[in-house]
Amino acid sequence: MAGIATCALTLSSRSNFGTSWLEFDTHHRRTIRGKPKRWRNFGIRAEVNFVNPDEAKKLVTDEGYAVLDVRDKTQYERAHIKSCYHVPLFIENQDNDFGTIIKRTVHNNFSGLFFGLPFTKLNDKFVDSVQSQLSPQSKLLIVCQEGLRSTAAATKLEAAGFKNVACVTSGLQSVKPGTFDSEGSTELQDAGKAGLITIQGKISAVLGTVLICAYLFITFFPDQAEKLLQLAPSS
Repeated sequence: MAGIATCALTLSSRSNFGTSWLEFDTHHRRTIRGKPKRWRNFGIRAEVNFVNPDEAKKLVTDEGYAVLDVRDKTQYERAHIKSCYHVPLFIENQDNDFGTIIKRTVHNNFSGLFFGLPFTKLNDKFVDSVQSQLSPQSKLLIVCQEGLRSTAAATKLEAAGFKNVACVTSGLQSVKPGTFDSEGSTELQDAGKAGLITIQGKISAVLGTVLICAYLFITFFPDQAEKLLQLAPSS
């Protein structure tokens, strides 16, 4: 028997931020020996839109994008964009099985101590939590500290039906002060810095400054530097 086929193609693009998406629906019906086959739908979902901080600001102020912060609680509390939604992609792992206790202890003695990173696990209620606050039609700017978690979060939400999704390339660490109105005890780009590494960084900065000053003093005042060296006790 003869078959009937229909095809619809929709292509949209936005040049300002390099956003593009493609929707392709194919309906194909054939009758073979009096038995009609089902209609088939094929779809290609929207690609995630990656923007720099200035472009991200325009998405929020000019196009009504809502900001979704997917960082953990500690980074969020240090600094976050005002009026943003907060749904962490990873949550603190407080499981008490033997394997988790060992991993948590090792983590806290190394990464937790030096970098101030909490021991976390994937938030299995992430998509449900976002859907309870925002509709799939919402325009979302997803942010994290380095850009990795926001990309993973955007992929999950895209699969769940969210089509207007953007991420800040390299995360909040690339955002200059004043780009967004923020709240917290530090600047957005510094919210990921914690632990002993911050103290080490300050010590290194002080030592570097001392060495530069000593070099300049020896270079421009060699006679005085030589006298000071002569006054230094010998071993």
